[in-house]
Amino acid sequence: MDEVRLITVGVLAANLGVPLARVLYVLRTRPIRPAARAGTVRLFDRDGVLKVRAALDLIDARKGARP
Repeated sequence: MDEVRLITVGVLAANLGVPLARVLYVLRTRPIRPAARAGTVRLFDRDGVLKVRAALDLIDARKGARP
């Protein structure tokens, strides 16, 4: 059986190599939901990480497209 690895927002930001504030912005402005919660701590699975990465990539691409 495959083990599902859940990570916190801080670990997610560290794994992606971006500031925590950027990840929090994406989570606040996009419909990306945690896979689980431990009290008030949001936990994200691989799918959530991929969605955050895609949103960050889209933001970066749009910033690069500005004149």
